[in-house]
Amino acid sequence: MTTALSRRDFLKVSAALGGGLALGFCLPPTVGAAGGESASEVNAWIVVHPDDRVVIRIARSEMGQGTYTALAQLVAEELDCDWAKVSAEFASPNEHIRRQRVWGSMSTGGSMGVRSSQDYVRRAGASARHLLIEAAAARWQVPASECRAVAGVITHVPSARTLRYGQVAAEAARLTPPVEVKLRDARDWKIAGRSLPRLDIPDKVLGKPVFGVDVSLPGMLHASIAQCPVFGGRVRRIDASAAQAMRGVKKILREENFVAVVADSWWRANQALKKVTIDWDSGEHALASSETISAMLRAGLDDPALPQARTLGDSAAALASAAKVVEAEYQSPYLNHATMEPQTCTAWFRPDGFLEVWTSTQNGEASMSAAAAAAGLPLDRVEVHKMMLGGGFGRRGGPQDFVTQGVTIAKALPGVPVKMMWSREEDMQHGFYRPASLVRLKAGLDAQGRLVALHTRIACPSILNVLMPGSLKDGIDFTAVRSFSDLPYAVANQRVDYALRNGHVPVGFWRAPGQQNVFYRESFIDELAIAAGKDSLAYRLAMLKADDKNRLVLEAVARAAAWDKPTAPGVYRGLAMADGFGSYTAMVAEVSVDAQGQVKVRRIVVAIDSGHVVHPDNCRAQAESNVVYGLGSLLYQENKVKNGRIVESNFHDFRLPRIHEMPQVDTVLVPTGGFWGGHGEPAILPLAAAVCNAIFAATGKRIRSLPLSLHNLRS
Repeated sequence: MTTALSRRDFLKVSAALGGGLALGFCLPPTVGAAGGESASEVNAWIVVHPDDRVVIRIARSEMGQGTYTALAQLVAEELDCDWAKVSAEFASPNEHIRRQRVWGSMSTGGSMGVRSSQDYVRRAGASARHLLIEAAAARWQVPASECRAVAGVITHVPSARTLRYGQVAAEAARLTPPVEVKLRDARDWKIAGRSLPRLDIPDKVLGKPVFGVDVSLPGMLHASIAQCPVFGGRVRRIDASAAQAMRGVKKILREENFVAVVADSWWRANQALKKVTIDWDSGEHALASSETISAMLRAGLDDPALPQARTLGDSAAALASAAKVVEAEYQSPYLNHATMEPQTCTAWFRPDGFLEVWTSTQNGEASMSAAAAAAGLPLDRVEVHKMMLGGGFGRRGGPQDFVTQGVTIAKALPGVPVKMMWSREEDMQHGFYRPASLVRLKAGLDAQGRLVALHTRIACPSILNVLMPGSLKDGIDFTAVRSFSDLPYAVANQRVDYALRNGHVPVGFWRAPGQQNVFYRESFIDELAIAAGKDSLAYRLAMLKADDKNRLVLEAVARAAAWDKPTAPGVYRGLAMADGFGSYTAMVAEVSVDAQGQVKVRRIVVAIDSGHVVHPDNCRAQAESNVVYGLGSLLYQENKVKNGRIVESNFHDFRLPRIHEMPQVDTVLVPTGGFWGGHGEPAILPLAAAVCNAIFAATGKRIRSLPLSLHNLRS
């Protein structure tokens, strides 16, 4: 290889490309401005330019969910600047480490982007406003208490003198931040709480932002990889002679668990990779299948000595004395995240020994740690440029396998940027999947049909056992038992058993981890309502206290969906509720089923109480996103296993919903204040149960396993 760029040459060429990589680079503490003047970092979150432009640093990732804008709103609200002059940029993971993790968590998942950082980002804005007022007061030699800041202008009230933020920012940056600041009550918000234009949308409409797959660097090479089709397998031997002779091929790497071809274009690398003969050692799981996995889960349910995630009262005695006992089994399959953007990582070992990485990540800090480990470098010798994400859903937040691979490949070609991108087939067959699960439910009803006992047995792989083994407590993965272990309904006798059964298929956080349990629980509650001869809404409300927030959203969605009024001919309703990820959600689905058994989800009404709402339109968009994402898994998506490997390979056999299948979604926001909930996942929780309960109303057929494509719903 002869291409090797110095950092100076690289930056010169990058600048000449017209700023296409702007979102990948982060401003240092003080940055240049027009005319030689410098912008000032008032604190780590806020940079103010002399012309009053405000740059807000965002530590979380943006994957279309709007966190980029919502966090900027919260900072700007407390800063009280002119929103028209606000822009944002990603905080640098390298600078984050150098400054003792000044920006808090860089992880974006669990619907926590806003709710878990809202307090300290608001304090950053309030602290900066305090410093700017102090700086203006010092210049005027007046008490700061006589000054007010509104929309980026500081006014000395008695004299009516004014200074703009940009005029005093440099002085403010030199002052000591206050120890305590008072945050505004949500009732007084002027910037937060409004559906302001999103900061990322104008550039996205024009195609300006750079996603991981878009990264293009001077002299860059491309890598395509093949991993063992059977999880846990290894490379035994390869014959790369035919591939080595192909046009554009620069290098072929054989690693322990993958083979990579590097070429001058990704297409050439991928075509050459297909010519490499790879002898895989599939290991002990070569005969695993969906059937053997189901048998493993069923054996878990039959284990008499399972740990208990919840014990309340005496469920065995209550079941024995119940007037009626209802039993059912529910199950769901493995699911890939199926992000539109496959896993990708661009890495460049600079001549000075510094490593730069460009990747679509949900956790810039984790990506940097993975890159440093793969490179054998200390953290301060690595920078990760966080790109816009073409879908995350949890896949890019946990394992950083794609970063490790990209850095490993680039390490073999020092001085040359290398972009590694998975093929769609690699992405589909080498994910960290939503766990398959099998659940056995047994309920006891009294003579009036009231639920007096519920015994739940859950068998499924543990995500925490794979990704965070230290988080397991007494053999319980809380993500695997949620919605049962924290049952919101008042039931005197409860028992929840958990069978941790991890097969060879890797599992990971999939949008709303544990959401299958809501499908099981809310479908079963519907079964119990029918067994008791009760309306499903009334049956649920009877088990909730008057001040329960679950009750609030149930009543709100019932009003919005006109639950007490008849539907149009051929249209049937189903109901479900869930609390999770800090919020409370209830949903009504309206469906029809034709004579051929084709299901049409016509309308979804969803009510959400998240405590506070920062950007209402974002929240409604997230509800719609939850519906369309969950619709695919409900209607026809599953990942089967045969001969140890995932069967599905692309979108021809792992179907995505089409535009015509999208139902009308009516979102009712009912924030009660006093807490901070999320919006990235709550609306997916009740979807499957609401739709399947509506299907039962339409056909009399109870759906206890997904996807719906496995069932004959013909009338």
